[in-house]
Formats: sequence, structure tokens, C-alpha cells
Amino acid sequence: MDGIKQLTLNPRQLSFEMLRDIYERPVILTLPDSAYAAIDASHEDVRTIIARDKSAYGINTGFGLLAKTRISDDQLELLQRNLIVSHSVGTGDALPADVVRLIMVMKVASLAQGVSGVRRVVVDSLLGLINNQITPHIPAKGSVGASGDLAPLSHMTLAMMGEGHVYVDGKKVLAADALAQHGLEPITLAAKEGLALINGTQVSTALALRGYFLARDLLETATIVGSLSIDAAKGSDAPFDARIHEVRGHHGQIEIAKAHRQLIKGSAIRASHNDEQDDRVQDPYCLRCQPQVMGACLDIINQAGKTLLIEANAVTDNPLIFNNDDGPVAISGGNFHAEPVAFAADMLALAIAEIGSMSERRVALLIDATLSGGLPPFLVENAGVNSGFMIAHVTAAALASENKSMAHPGSVDSIPTSANQEDHVSMATYCARRLYEMAQNTATIIGIELLAAGQGIDFHRGLDTSEALKTAHQKLREQVTFYDKDRYLAPDIEAAKQLVLDGSLTNHWQALRNDWYESK
Repeated sequence: MDGIKQLTLNPRQLSFEMLRDIYERPVILTLPDSAYAAIDASHEDVRTIIARDKSAYGINTGFGLLAKTRISDDQLELLQRNLIVSHSVGTGDALPADVVRLIMVMKVASLAQGVSGVRRVVVDSLLGLINNQITPHIPAKGSVGASGDLAPLSHMTLAMMGEGHVYVDGKKVLAADALAQHGLEPITLAAKEGLALINGTQVSTALALRGYFLARDLLETATIVGSLSIDAAKGSDAPFDARIHEVRGHHGQIEIAKAHRQLIKGSAIRASHNDEQDDRVQDPYCLRCQPQVMGACLDIINQAGKTLLIEANAVTDNPLIFNNDDGPVAISGGNFHAEPVAFAADMLALAIAEIGSMSERRVALLIDATLSGGLPPFLVENAGVNSGFMIAHVTAAALASENKSMAHPGSVDSIPTSANQEDHVSMATYCARRLYEMAQNTATIIGIELLAAGQGIDFHRGLDTSEALKTAHQKLREQVTFYDKDRYLAPDIEAAKQLVLDGSLTNHWQALRNDWYESK
């Protein structure tokens, strides 16, 4: 366990920094004593409720439409086991380890607040999986994002029970064998505990957080690459004048304009552009309106982030255990309904699609000799014999168009389940899950733009770009050489895509992160 980051999880204090740490690498997680005290007190409240011999939903009754069916005390453990095995109906590819780790940590954060009624052994069972890097096999599909992410969280709970499969060191093994190998005991669920584990929005939220992190990364890189395109096309810097953006007032627009001013400052290519000798009165929108469009993307990424940070710290199971003047009470509600997450994911989908859409338009501009400020057709010498970036742009266009279809809001869909007891659902899990594929599409588009813009910079040999952009150009050229004639281009696109995804272009320029994000 040497070298693995150790974190103390204080309920309701998860930050984006902590969530990203958990997403990006294994962690060792501990809870403070105060959390265990709250957990113990809540479990005692459940015991008190059971002793009253009255019906309490999910504690001594059936579930959903079977809520009126009373379950005898001697069958409460069987009730919880049956709940988990019957709800483990997921399908599709397994969720990756980074997402599953986020799911488990957020479930711990929820249970540790002491209103879910579980025993401390339940929380310790989850911590055992997290701290030993045991990843439950959770199929990606099967949740409608209401009554919680029931199917995927049931598969998580199966692993705690020593059933189903898990991944250890990337290999799929029986959960029972993995627990035994690490000295962990399978758990037998007591009253309320199965429901507490599978009611909740943690799967939707983890998938949406992955999309949120990717959206931020894409916007940062697209801003740098978009500035490279401005320089490559000898675009004007006038549209980024601070006064223009201040009189409109949008936070994102102001910040993106500021970033472009900083990025192109000092460019000799830019200085060579004489407005009086240039017959282009105004640049196309994909250059000129980057602050307005990408700034709007930044604003909705921020709004989505606010929602997801609240949700990551939330309690979303049902019923919840509180204390009235006459003692503990189980109150049924609907915190498991993931509509806030669905809306946040839909906003992120819009941002990811638009980042890619604007990037594709800049590729189209750079390969068009009538718009590109003197660059050769398709960004290659001897065009005709060489096709250059002609079909690379087609790939960018295909992916941008695909993202447009995928960006259709999923939250407006609903399909009744559980014999119409659960008659309106959020579809948040799908809304959030699609963000990864959309982000991969957009990363590829930005990678193609990076190749095109880098090619354009090279065609201005003898004139240097700005210091900030020179670093980005150098990073590209360390991976991909100048395109002097037609060659196998797919590996170049993949290399550029990886530069977009791994943060190579943004790590050296921390200014991008200073003031953009309103939710830290």
C-alpha cells in the first residue's frame, strides 16, 4: 500500500479535489470516530423501530408496490438478501475501476452521515473493498435513475456478500475468493441495510463526475488549441478585448476571452497581420466567438459541477431515519430520484458537444485556403498529389455530428416501472454514461485541430508564435512530425488525441485553472 494516498472522509466534506484524487488513483480511506458514532446511533434507532412491531417501509415491509406486505422479524435478513439477488439484473460492459471506486466512496459518505440505519460493519465492508483495491463487477446498463441506481448498486452489494464477481489487479475473479484472499468476511445484511445500499444516486453521480472532469479538461485544452488556430489563421485579436466582454457580463465569456488574450500575447505571427492590408473584415465565428460560445460552455460546466458536488455529499437512500420528540422514525421520501444529476449530465453533454463542434469548424477553416490566412489548401504542400488533412476533417465532422445526436437531453425521457408505483424516472444513469463516449469524440476532434493548427504554425516559418503557444506546439512536435506529404495519418490523430486527454498541453499553463471554476 506504499505510495497510495490516504484520505480521511468527513461526511459532507467531499471536494472536487478529493473526488478527482479518488477517481484517478486508488486510495486508502478512513472515517473519523464521529462518523462511526452517528452510524451506531442510527442503527440503534432502526432496532427501536423494529421493536415497536409496527410497519416501517423497507425495514419490515416489502418494496415498491409490495410496501404494504408486512415481513416477520425472523425473515428480515432473508428479505434483504432476496432484495439484492433479485435486483442484480444489470447488463452490458462492466463499469471501469475508477468509476466504481467513486461509487463506493460516495456510498460510504452517504451512509456515514447516520440517517440510513446501517451497522458500522456495512460501512467497513465497503471500506475493505476500497482499501484493498477490490472492484465489484457492475454492469453499466439497467438503471433508470429513480428508486436509486438499483441494479448497479445491487451488483456492488453482491460483492460485499461474497457473491458475484470482482476485479483484482484487472482480473475477474469470484467475489468470495477475493474477500478470502484479503482476509475480509462476507457480510450478512440486517434489516434496512440492503435497501440503504441500493437506494441512491451514486452510480449516476460517479458517471456524471467522470463527464464533468472530462468536460473541464476538454475546455481547457480546446482553449489552447483554439488560440493556436487563431495564430495559424492570422486571426484578429480585437474580438478578445476585455471591454467587449465586460459589458456583457458573463463569467465564462470574460474568462475565456482573458485566456485567449494571454495565450496569443507576443506572437510574431499575430503581429504580422496588418488589418489594413487584409480584406477579411471580420473572422468567422469559430475564431471570433470563442469567448461567447466556450464561455457559455464554461458557465454550464460550472452549474453542473455545483449540482454534482452537492449530490456527491448527499444522502439519497430511502427511508431515512430521524428522531422526533417521541423517538426515532423512518420517513419515506424520494431523494433517490436522480433528476438533478440527469439535468447536470444533460448540461455537460451540451458543453462537450459544443466544444467539439467549434473545434471541427476551426479545422474546416484551416484547410480552406479561402479562409485560412494564406495557408495552402488542406494544409499540405503540392495539394492534389497530396490530400493532406482533407479526410481528417471528415473524421472530425463525423464525430461532431455523432455528438449532436448523443447530446439530445435524456432527462426529458421517462418510462414507468414497478407496476406504475415508480411512474416517473430520470434516466440519469444513461444521461451520465454517454458523456464518456462524447468526450472521446470531442478529444479526437480537438486532436485533429491540434494537428491542423500545428501544421499552420509551421507554414509561418520565420515567425514565432507566442511563448505559451510555442510550448503547446513543441509538445505536439515531440509526438508528431510535420506533415510534408501524405502518410498514414490515423496514428498521428491518436497521438494528438492522447495529448488532449493526458493534460500535456495544459499542465504547464496553470492560469487556466485559477479563476474559471466557481465550485472548487
